[in-house]
Amino acid sequence: MQINGHTELIAHLGHPTHAFKAPMIYNPYFASIGVNAVVVPMGCRPESYPLVLRGLFTLDNIRGALVTMPHKVSTVGLLDVATPTVQVAGACNAVKRDAEGRLVGDMFDGEGFVRGLRRKGLALAGARALVVGCGGVGCAIAASLAAAGVGALALFDTQAQSADDLAGRLRTHYPAITVTTGVKDPDGFDLVVNATPLGMNPGDPLPVDVARLAPGTFVGEVVMKTEMTAFLVAAQARGCRVQIGTDMLFEQIPAYLEFFGFPTTTPEELRAVARLEY
Repeated sequence: MQINGHTELIAHLGHPTHAFKAPMIYNPYFASIGVNAVVVPMGCRPESYPLVLRGLFTLDNIRGALVTMPHKVSTVGLLDVATPTVQVAGACNAVKRDAEGRLVGDMFDGEGFVRGLRRKGLALAGARALVVGCGGVGCAIAASLAAAGVGALALFDTQAQSADDLAGRLRTHYPAITVTTGVKDPDGFDLVVNATPLGMNPGDPLPVDVARLAPGTFVGEVVMKTEMTAFLVAAQARGCRVQIGTDMLFEQIPAYLEFFGFPTTTPEELRAVARLEY
């Protein structure tokens, strides 16, 4: 695709940029459908970020910004409008400027995870879910599960305060949902999510006791470094259906496209045109 005076920009903000995958997915997709837009990696250190974010949105041809580490949390305080998902997650990974010139933020990590579950046939309304890991991605997944109508959420983190803080935000925004903390026994849950880094390295301990997983439990993973982590392999051996970590990535991009007002697509189409390099 030729970049010209009509090209619209999507900034991809984070630091460092060497692990960014979004440009290798969005840009081939835009080229394949003839959309004159480009995702540009922009390495921005935390001390410069507030000035950079506000400055970018003074450009006439900026369509939006993708936000990644270490800026997802600090972005929340820079927004004029934050969705309930952002408020519960305490983080933001997409920003756009609305017709009134306000910076509007949303969070799609959890939305991608939930879209993947739904496309695999998991009924979420009234379901019981356990989320292990209440960092950025765990908070986002919990927020989107709540928005999807689960009946009960159990949260666990080795830093107990992180789980308790997330539970408090969930109870404020979704008072009808039963929220508990401090236990990671997977018995009795319809969905168990590993939202920790466990599984990135060989020999990592499993996030829960897989012997306590029932065959009817759906197991989801966020680790992308290995497609079938030891946790997913063990869960599958128990008869569980599973979702791999990269599904969350490809499932959330259609939601991003809708947020920015671009033609949307399917994860299958994105996978077909992506030019990922690791």
